[in-house]
Amino acid sequence: MIIDTHAHLDMEQFRGDLQDVLARARDAGVRYIITIGSDIESSRAARDLAAAHEEIFFSPGFHPHDVKSATEADYAEIVELLKDPKAVAVGEIGLDYHYDHSPREAQREHFKRQLELAREMNKPIIVHSREAEADTMDIIASAGLPEAGGTLHCFSGGPEMALKALGMGMYLSVGGTLTFNNSGALRDVIKTVPIERLLLETDCPYLAPKPLRGKRNEPSFLAYVVEALAELKGLSPEDVMRITSLNASLLFGMCGPPSDGEIVYPIRDSLYLNITNRCTNACVFCVRNSTDFVKGHNLRIKNEPTAHEIISAMERADFTRYREVVFCGYGEPFLRLDVIKEVAREIKNRGVKVRINTNGHALLINGERFLPELKGLIDAVSVSLNFPTEAEYKKYCRPQRKGAYNSLKEFVKRATEYIPEVTVTALAMPGVDIEECRRIAEDELGASLRVRNYDEVG
Repeated sequence: MIIDTHAHLDMEQFRGDLQDVLARARDAGVRYIITIGSDIESSRAARDLAAAHEEIFFSPGFHPHDVKSATEADYAEIVELLKDPKAVAVGEIGLDYHYDHSPREAQREHFKRQLELAREMNKPIIVHSREAEADTMDIIASAGLPEAGGTLHCFSGGPEMALKALGMGMYLSVGGTLTFNNSGALRDVIKTVPIERLLLETDCPYLAPKPLRGKRNEPSFLAYVVEALAELKGLSPEDVMRITSLNASLLFGMCGPPSDGEIVYPIRDSLYLNITNRCTNACVFCVRNSTDFVKGHNLRIKNEPTAHEIISAMERADFTRYREVVFCGYGEPFLRLDVIKEVAREIKNRGVKVRINTNGHALLINGERFLPELKGLIDAVSVSLNFPTEAEYKKYCRPQRKGAYNSLKEFVKRATEYIPEVTVTALAMPGVDIEECRRIAEDELGASLRVRNYDEVG
C-alpha cells in the first residue's frame, strides 16, 4: 500500500480524466490520497473530492502565496471544513520567500495563526517552506508544534533544517524531486533521516519524477519515488511502502495501524521470527520504550507462539525470496531454546540460512552445556555487546541478571566453536569507544564486529 500525502487533484489539469487517474493510482498500489487546499476555493473543492471518493482525504488551509486574500469569513469556513471527518490536517501553510506573492510579514502572521488553529482543532500541520528555512523553524519552535504533529512537505531543506524538524517530532515528505539528477544534496540529507520519519507525496500535478519529468504528475507515479527511496535506504520497495504508509496513518489517521503483533515478518531479503517479547535486559535505548513498530511491523505480541504456530505462519512465506531466517523480534530468543531448535530444524530442511540476534545472556538463561545442541542448526549469531566496559553496559543495558556482561563475552567465545558466523555488534551512540569494542570482539573474543546505528532498528 502507498499513501500519497500531498496532491492537488482539484486543479484543472485533472478535470478531464480524474477517474482514470484514480484507477491508475489503485493499479499502482496507491490506497489513499490527501488532496490539499491552498485557499478557500481549493479547500472547498478538496472537501468535495473527498466526499465523492473513498480513497481521497483532504487538508484545508491557506498557502503562503494566498494568505494576502484570506478573510475572517474564510477562516470561519476553514474551521467548519476541519470538522469534516475526512479533514486530516491544516495546510498547506508556511512561508515562501522565493516568489513573495504575499508580503513576508503577512505570511508569518498567517502561519502563526494557522498553527494556533491546528492546535485548537487537534490537527497535524502540512508545512510549505521555500527559501525560508530559518523563519519556518523559528516560528514553529516559538509557537510550538501542535500536539497532533506535522510534516515538512516536499522537503528541500538542508541537514540543519532536517535535524531541527526531527528534533521537534516532525516528518519529512519526499516526492519526485528525490529522483532528479540535480538532487544529490537532497538525497544526502534524506539518507540520514530514519525512514520512520519519512512520507511519500507527489505534489501533483507538479514535479513528476524521472523519467517522466515534464509530464503532468499523478499519484501512480509514486512507484518511481518508492524505487528511488528503496535504493537510497537499502530497503525493498515493499519495505518502503509498508513503513511510509504506517507513518502516514500514524500522523493523519486515515486508517489505523496494525493492531495484532506479527510473529513472522520480512525486512529486505530476510525473514524475521518474533518468538517472545520478554528480555533479560531493559536497555534505555530500546525501541520497545517508544513504539510497538519496527520497519512498519507491529511486534508487540499478546501471547508467545508455539513452534507449530511459527512454522504454520512461515508456510505463507515464499522462501525463494529470502537469504536467511532470523530469530529476532522484540525479546531475547534464547529464553525459548526449545522453540528455536524445533523451528530451526524446519528451516534447515528448506535449505535456508538461520541466524539468531541475541543479547548474549544464553549461558545465564540455559546453563553451560546447551551450545553443542546448536551445531548444524544455527549458521550465524549476532550478539549485542554494545559497550566496551561493564560499567557502561550496566548503565545503559540494565541487565536483570548478575554477571551478564562477562557471561556475554564467554558466550561469544564458546559460540565460535559451534556456530560458523559469530558477530559482535556495537552501538554507535555518542561517547562509545567503537575501536575498543572492535578490539574486544576480534582480539579477545575471536568474532567480527558490526557497528549499528544508534537511531535505527531493523
